[in-house]
Amino acid sequence: MNNLIIDTAGKKIILKIITNNKEYNIQHDNCRENFDELVKLVFNFLAEKQVDLSIIDNIFINQGPGKYTSIRSAISVVKAIKISKKISIYGYYSDQITNNNYHILLKLLKEDRLTKNFIQPKYLN
Repeated sequence: MNNLIIDTAGKKIILKIITNNKEYNIQHDNCRENFDELVKLVFNFLAEKQVDLSIIDNIFINQGPGKYTSIRSAISVVKAIKISKKISIYGYYSDQITNNNYHILLKLLKEDRLTKNFIQPKYLN
């Protein structure tokens, strides 16, 4: 199973690909310039790692809490990919990740503890 993780809720934008036998990640500053260009960052990351979007089975997106604009940008990108490529999307919250261990998302998915195609963002005040 091939998974793309997009996390824009913290100080860094984290993009991660986890497949059965490989793992890639990249970080960018979470600033207006980068979340305005988020779709470009995602597609450049996939191209750089030679991972075609057509092989991605799931996209996980951090729903917050975080900055309104960065989370909304990520949700927009993920929903567009979902519509165009029919990829399953799953939302998760920052408190579900400890020590940057995004593999927990795969465990939560396997345990049926993430809701498919349902995003419910939490924003910082």
